[in-house]
Amino acid sequence: MMDVRRAAERYRGQDTPDGVESWHALSFGPFYDPDNLRFGAVLACNEERLAPGAGFDEHPHSHTEIVTWVVAGELTHRDSAGHRTTVRAGDVQRLSAGSGVRHVERNDGPEPLVFVQMWLAPVDPGGDPAYEIVRGIADSTPYAVPEAAALLHVRRLVAGERTAVPGAAYLYAHVVRGEVRVDGVELGPGDAARITEGKESEAVAVTAAELLLWEMAP
Repeated sequence: MMDVRRAAERYRGQDTPDGVESWHALSFGPFYDPDNLRFGAVLACNEERLAPGAGFDEHPHSHTEIVTWVVAGELTHRDSAGHRTTVRAGDVQRLSAGSGVRHVERNDGPEPLVFVQMWLAPVDPGGDPAYEIVRGIADSTPYAVPEAAALLHVRRLVAGERTAVPGAAYLYAHVVRGEVRVDGVELGPGDAARITEGKESEAVAVTAAELLLWEMAP
């Protein structure tokens, strides 16, 4: 079964006068919908837009796997475990919050920053915080988040290109840019398809496109 959620249905978050604009695909903070709390392991899929010099001051997380995909610009990350990195387009960043960690996210660059941040529920909460960054991940290399029993597939497609969509108990497809037809349904930037108990199918790029696919166990 496929449930399509359009970009226009997302919840509006932070105010733009602060240089931060947030759009939430699932219930988040004051935006509460009891029918949209999570999908599989996915707790949040937020599109964040930060003006130069803007960001999120130090704040805590716990019992969450936080995966970040930069669309444009550069993201500066600092956390209480001593990690400081700059995340760029094509990099996958993961912060395993464990029993508790604090971090800062800022746009210290000269250009606007856009990133998609996805929160996943761990199978076993708690443990020590951990951090990882994979530079320039390849489309053919799924990124495993074993703590959440999930795999992230990145697809960067030219117009007309076809790619396999894995069958899974839960499959979350998010269009980063461009237009894609997933199992016959056309999706645009910011749109998502939530597929349950799906068989392997395919996606076709209507235009040049970038697609994130989360494959999740029951």
